[in-house]
Amino acid sequence: MIPLEKAKSIIQKHIFILETESVSLSDAGNRVLAEDIIATFPSPQFDNSAMDGFAVRSVDTEGASPDNPITLQVVSISSAGSPSDVDLQSGECSQCMTGAKIPVGADAIIMVEDSSGFSDSDSVQVMIEASAGKHIRRMGEEIAEDELLIQKGTRITPGEIGTCATFGYGKLSVAKKPKIAIFGTGDELIEPGNELKPGEIYNSNLYVFAELVVKAGGEVVMRNVIKDNKDSLRAFLSEALETCDVIISSGGVSMGRYDYVRAVFMELGVTEHFWKVAQKPGKPFFFGTGNSTLIFGLPGNPVSAFIGFMEWVWPVLETMTGKKESKKVTGILKKTFPREKVKYRFLFGNAWIEDGELVCQASTKVGSHMLSSSLEANCILSSEPGKSILTVGENINVNLLPWKTIE
Repeated sequence: MIPLEKAKSIIQKHIFILETESVSLSDAGNRVLAEDIIATFPSPQFDNSAMDGFAVRSVDTEGASPDNPITLQVVSISSAGSPSDVDLQSGECSQCMTGAKIPVGADAIIMVEDSSGFSDSDSVQVMIEASAGKHIRRMGEEIAEDELLIQKGTRITPGEIGTCATFGYGKLSVAKKPKIAIFGTGDELIEPGNELKPGEIYNSNLYVFAELVVKAGGEVVMRNVIKDNKDSLRAFLSEALETCDVIISSGGVSMGRYDYVRAVFMELGVTEHFWKVAQKPGKPFFFGTGNSTLIFGLPGNPVSAFIGFMEWVWPVLETMTGKKESKKVTGILKKTFPREKVKYRFLFGNAWIEDGELVCQASTKVGSHMLSSSLEANCILSSEPGKSILTVGENINVNLLPWKTIE
């Protein structure tokens, strides 16, 4: 059994960065950018109207009011995509729609509500005095040309998609998706939807793993529940070692009579870097490498498997795709936390904002078989080993679950 930090340093030495590929913008969601996104032009690209109304010379509106309207000559229309080419002279204006280019000579917009309205007439009455710049979006006020918009290593969400589209990026350079093999072992595992017989349980871990792989930006290319049979296990792992970047197992790495996974890895030439880690839950945790493949043998208990994936596999997948490292945060305990004497302790928990500070508490369900502890959780709380419990008011590490929110 090795300390947690030593195990992390061993894994870090063996992580490799995936190659990149070009994908269309419509296929880029949840991928990790392999390039900086730079503004190809200023935004706005030109001075444009923030309102439907009339482009005017502000000097021509001096003294205008509902009781003293000023009449201006309408000489053109500027609309989005069809700018006016006139140069406004004294006493002239142009109908100007939202987003339309401001005609030369104009320096303000009168909202249509502050005029006699749109019509086919060649004149309009202005009911309000305009100041220079009123209701005008200035060229480059949001983004300057060549400005860095999105950094390399950013996961692409709807905001990034919209920004890239705004600046004309039809294709993006992204990290390739890690190819993942996931498997569980055990004669007792039955697929959901089937009737359980005495001694059987439903396979839940692979469904959790598959969902987490997708959320982390990976792709499950092999998936199977393998009975307690060495030959079947060997065939699956042989193929996985040839085709996958990462192999993740659920169960079979403990010390039970039918826990064959570790032995079969050894038979296939996998290099074992460690087998047990000083952590709870999840002490029987295997990490090895073979054929440029990273191998994670997680325990079969559902909480151990879920937390093990988030604490060990998720950050590896992010590093492989070049994603920027997630920020580590701490929270203030609202209830005591059951620290371990020699093991790093993990529990599902909840974190929320209270009086401007991040506070948290662990789930009251602490068993490694109690997967329902994850239902209301939005984080995983963790503590280094210690002789006594952590008390109310002390700080603790908070690993926020990326798909959850803090209220």
